[in-house]
Amino acid sequence: MPPLFAAGFLGIDHFSPPWDVFFLPLFNLLVFFYNLLFNDFALAIIVFTVLIRTVLAPLFIKQIRSQKEMQRMQPLIKEVQRKHKGNRAKISEETMALYKEHGVNPAAGCLPVVLQLPILWALYQALIRASNVVTLNADQVKDAAFTQLKAALPGITQIAPTQFTAPINGPCNLPAFDGGTYTHFLPLNCQLINGVDLQQPINTVVSWLFNPITGVHLDLARIDHAFSFVFGDPQTGFAFSFLAVLAALLQFVQVKMTTPARNPDDPTSAATSTMSYLFPLMTIFWGGIFPSGLILYWIVYTAYLVVQQFLIMGWGNLFPILGWQPAFVASSETALMSGPPRRRESLVSEAATNPPTTNRPSTRQAPNRAAKSRTGQKRRGRKR
Repeated sequence: MPPLFAAGFLGIDHFSPPWDVFFLPLFNLLVFFYNLLFNDFALAIIVFTVLIRTVLAPLFIKQIRSQKEMQRMQPLIKEVQRKHKGNRAKISEETMALYKEHGVNPAAGCLPVVLQLPILWALYQALIRASNVVTLNADQVKDAAFTQLKAALPGITQIAPTQFTAPINGPCNLPAFDGGTYTHFLPLNCQLINGVDLQQPINTVVSWLFNPITGVHLDLARIDHAFSFVFGDPQTGFAFSFLAVLAALLQFVQVKMTTPARNPDDPTSAATSTMSYLFPLMTIFWGGIFPSGLILYWIVYTAYLVVQQFLIMGWGNLFPILGWQPAFVASSETALMSGPPRRRESLVSEAATNPPTTNRPSTRQAPNRAAKSRTGQKRRGRKR
C-alpha cells in the first residue's frame, strides 16, 4: 500500500522513506497543536503527550493487568522456591512454566519504555527541526558542500561561529536534503501539510517555565539550563537537570509499582528489580544530553502512566521503599487479597496445599485416589 504521508500529499514537498512515514505524522501533529495553543510549544508537547498516551492506553492496560496477576501469583512462586530450594535451574524452569500457565509475561514492566523509544526518537527529531537551529563543527562550516548549500538556499542565517538557522520556506528537493550532514537545513514547511505550515519560526522558549532565581526561561529545543546545575564549562559541560530528576522519580515510581519484590531464590527477580533503578538513572543522564522538550514529554507521559496504574492496581509493589511504608498503604497481604474472590481463594489454597509442578495430576486421578482410600478404610474395618 502506498504510504499516507509522502511527497505531494496535502502540500508535503519532501519525503524520505521509510523513516518519514513515522516521523511526519508526529511532527505535523506537534506543529498543529503549537498553532492551536497560542504558539506555546510547552502546551503543545503536553497535549501531544496526553493524546499519544491515550491512544496507546489499551495496550498498556493489558500489560498492567498482566503485571497485577503476576503479583497475585507470589504465593505459588514462593512455594516453588521452597520446594526446590538451592536448585536455581529447577526454580527457573518451574517459575517460567508457572508464568506460561497463567499467561503472565515477567518482562512486562519494561514494555512501556520499549514502546516509547520510537516516539522519543521522532520527538527528538521534531524538536531539532522546530528549534530551527543547526550546529556544525568547524570543518563542516568550511566544507564546499555547505558553501554550495548556502548558495542554493539563501535563507540560511549564521547566528554563531558554528550555529545557523534553517529557513522556513525554500527549495525542498536539493540533494543535500536526501541524507548526510545537512538534512536539518530542510525548510520546515517542506514537511508540513497545508493548513499546518508556519509563517514564523517556532518559539521554543517557554514564557511560564523559568527559574525565579536566575530568571532563565526554559528552551525546549536545548538542554535544560534553567533548572540545572552544570558541571564544567557553562556551554559544553554536563547539565544535571532537576527536571530530569523529577522525570527519574516518576520513572522509579512507575516501574517499582509493577516490579515484584526482590527474592534471592528467584532467578528473574534480581534482573527485574534492577530495572526500577537502572531506568531512572538513564533518565537523569538523558537530561544532560537531550533537549529539555524530551524531558517535559517524559514527565507528562510517566505521570499519566502512574495515575493509570494506580487506578488499575493501587500502589502495587511501590512500598516499602528502603523499609519505609506509609500508614495509608495496604500491606502486601492486603494487596494480594484485593483480587476477585474466586481467583484469590484458588491462589491461596493452591499455594498451601498443592505445590505447582509442570506435570499436575488430572481431575480423573483424584477420585481414583479417594476411592482407594475408602476401600482401604473398609478393609481395615473388616480386619478389626
